[in-house]
Amino acid sequence: MRARERFNAAQWFNAAQRFKTAERLKAAERLKAAGPPVGAAALALALLTGWTAVGGAGAPRAVVADDGWMLLPAAGAASATAAFFTIRNPGDIPDELTGASWEFGGPITPKRHLHQGAAGRWEPVPALPVPGGGELAMSPEDADLMIAAPPPLKPGQRVGFTLTFRHSPPLRLTATVLPPGERPR
Repeated sequence: MRARERFNAAQWFNAAQRFKTAERLKAAERLKAAGPPVGAAALALALLTGWTAVGGAGAPRAVVADDGWMLLPAAGAASATAAFFTIRNPGDIPDELTGASWEFGGPITPKRHLHQGAAGRWEPVPALPVPGGGELAMSPEDADLMIAAPPPLKPGQRVGFTLTFRHSPPLRLTATVLPPGERPR
């Protein structure tokens, strides 16, 4: 009986050794399998950290614009005019033009033309969108900054404006006064 018991003990010992070896192989295989995803995650974390460090994350890029133009009110017409600017958003985060002021003071209202078939109407809006990677191109047919009761203006006169945005810092620009029917070149 004792020989049989020793045999069983030896078998158990050999089985335990094989089990340990198999477990070591399984652990090595698990490390090989887990290595690429863990490496990819570490690389992604390093790239995102670098992108954030150079200002690519967490801060929208400021909008940019060139000087604009405005309409000279026609003699005898309603005492109002409009100013037009093209605002570009080089970033991916949308922004909004929320308001404007000009060197003469007085209210300036962002407005948009609402098309209704062949007709339409103007409607004041709280803000004009500047899409990420896109632009807001103001025109008499779409959106503008309405100026009620402007002082007397002259063709060719340059007028200072400050445009304010939801995310970007204010822009200081000028607009050239153009006579009715004329557009910038």
